[in-house]
Amino acid sequence: MKRKTTILKITTIAPAIALLTFLAPAFAVPLEATDPAAPAAVTENAPAKTTEWRQWGRTPERNMVGFADNLPETFEPGEIQDDESVDLSTTENVLWVTKLGSQTYGNPTIADGRIYIGTNNQGRNDPRFPGDYGVVTCIDAATGKKHWELTIPKLGSGKVGDWEFLGVCSSPAVFGDRVYVITNRCEVIALDVNGMADGNQGLQDEGQYMSYKGITPQPPVDVKPTDADIIWRYDMRLELGIYPHNITSSSVLVVGDYIYASTSNGVTYNHKGIPSPKAPSMVVLDRKAAEKEGATADDILVGEEASGLSKKILHCNWTSPTYGEVDGKPILIFGGPDGVTYAFDPKPVPDEEGFGVLTQLWSLDCNPKEYRFRDGDPEKPIKYATAPGPSEIISTPVFHDGRVYVAIGQDPEHGEGVGCFTCIDAKTGKKLWEYRINRTISTPSIADGLAYIADYSGFLYCLDAEDGTLYWKYDTVAPIWGSTLVADGKVYLGNEDGLLTVMHTAATRKLADELGAPVEIEYRRGKLTAIGSKEEREISGEAVHEYFNEVDFGHAVYLSPIVANDTLYVGTMTHLFATREGAEPVGMQKKSGGAGSTGSESAGER
Repeated sequence: MKRKTTILKITTIAPAIALLTFLAPAFAVPLEATDPAAPAAVTENAPAKTTEWRQWGRTPERNMVGFADNLPETFEPGEIQDDESVDLSTTENVLWVTKLGSQTYGNPTIADGRIYIGTNNQGRNDPRFPGDYGVVTCIDAATGKKHWELTIPKLGSGKVGDWEFLGVCSSPAVFGDRVYVITNRCEVIALDVNGMADGNQGLQDEGQYMSYKGITPQPPVDVKPTDADIIWRYDMRLELGIYPHNITSSSVLVVGDYIYASTSNGVTYNHKGIPSPKAPSMVVLDRKAAEKEGATADDILVGEEASGLSKKILHCNWTSPTYGEVDGKPILIFGGPDGVTYAFDPKPVPDEEGFGVLTQLWSLDCNPKEYRFRDGDPEKPIKYATAPGPSEIISTPVFHDGRVYVAIGQDPEHGEGVGCFTCIDAKTGKKLWEYRINRTISTPSIADGLAYIADYSGFLYCLDAEDGTLYWKYDTVAPIWGSTLVADGKVYLGNEDGLLTVMHTAATRKLADELGAPVEIEYRRGKLTAIGSKEEREISGEAVHEYFNEVDFGHAVYLSPIVANDTLYVGTMTHLFATREGAEPVGMQKKSGGAGSTGSESAGER
């Protein structure tokens, strides 16, 4: 796709914000060739039954369901010391704990024995990087020790486009020996999974890249063996004129040779205009073309949505794209910044000017009419960011068995308000059912005929995936930012108070049948109260744990739990926990010969 490409220039994205950036040619050993025009339904590195978690949502369908056996239903996170390390001798069912930054929003992914997670720079104590940076960390899955870290300078635009201390808000995707992630600088970036351990591949300017202070380059920093190895970058601000609102926040979808990425295009800081209404909300990049010697931005960009989504942005474009197959034909699903779900043919085709565009197949407004207009009257629009008003889609749509499950919501800073959870026929775009919940930024889980979804108000819902009937609703009593994980017969979900809720799927479903659906469930003072349409039941003592468990981490759990290789990973704002039933902490296992470590601190220190 041909766009004017400049290797080094200053470009004005919005008044008073001059952003200097660069896109150097990419150099690397070429990957084996495949036909990018025909992406596979399930990628080579993400089979449907994989026990790893290689990208956000585990597979391109984005269903938050994992495969594991004997996962812990309860554990003790341990005591946090004054230096913010965790005393592993006070933990139970914890394999290791790694210290992260002060704010962590980039959900972990796991592939080939390594974990990749986005965080910030606070507490890292690298003298080369004082202050605020975005960070992607690669961690050994067996020990919690860090292999390497990518350090990303801030844009210097503050809350306008790169909010202070939010770090990297993207979940990395791992394919072969490459890691793909969207940075806080609004770049799609490719990294070597081995870091610098196998030499500096691809770009050779990591020292210069890491030196930037806002828009101003500084003398290159020394590159160390523990730094990330950047293969290539694609700067969406420079190449597409993207204006990220507050922060760049989405995760790439990798299918075959293609990378599908939301751009985080948004409104001005004062919410009174859209600086880049003609810029795309989603783009398609060719990851293999990007690795060819001398590749330019024109070679990397192969397509974009041309449905005019940016003209209809309510706030920002923070969702992540989804992929599936309907009757053997591929389909790309996208939650619009206008609260509409869109379906596209994932293969870009040239328009009349030769630009690669995605053909829109259908669209469905996921906001009920009364959310947009008072009394249903188009002459009485309801203002955005008010409790009864319309919302965009921030959560990721889930594709499952020919259906799309999607929910609307807003930036948590806007508070609580009305929301809606919708099931759509993926072939026709027709609404099959909807259920009114509150606003949410959580992605659903669909398993065993049930749909699980959480909302920002703190409720967890279990519905019939076929017709939307509510079976039960549980009040966690605190706001929820993350998503449900269904694995090993349990639903895991964290909240802002630092509580991890664990619900047993079969037992709670049976409880709904016994008491009469819908059942409202609460846990107070050691007792579980379940109120159904036919009967009310109070459950206490050990019987509670047949249905429910709760783990207190002491820090907000904004990340979504994930599972890989029979290990549950839970991230708080400041730590990543690896939990396994019966696990002894790394360094504290009994050893034959040698004193070994006492294991009294976190495995991975910053």
